[in-house]
Amino acid sequence: QVQLVESGGGLVQPGGSLRLSCAASGFTLGAYAIGWFRQAPGKEREGVSCISRSVGSTYYRDSVKGRFTISRDNAKSTVYLQMNSLKPEDTAVYYCGAIRSFVAAPTICQGINMDYWGKGTLVTVSS
Repeated sequence: QVQLVESGGGLVQPGGSLRLSCAASGFTLGAYAIGWFRQAPGKEREGVSCISRSVGSTYYRDSVKGRFTISRDNAKSTVYLQMNSLKPEDTAVYYCGAIRSFVAAPTICQGINMDYWGKGTLVTVSS
């Protein structure tokens, strides 16, 4: 059964850190580009950070540059999103998506034609 399962969300104070994990099963993660997306209440889904399939090039939206780091461990079939210096505006449900494509990382973060999606993990940044 093909699955993407996010974990690592929770409640954190402003300035804190979380590491999200996206675990893949039922398919070979290394053959897919992966993106992290988020959706806050009342807002549209947006691409946060994406990593390409082959050379592992990465993309970050401007608001998270310097604070978030995406990485992948194909041997563990897992992609991570390290989030530091969290802000209240980072509060959202975070989703990972996978696409079997060689498209560039910025394109992945448009979230179009993804093959698989996880169900999300909630990140709340609040004091």
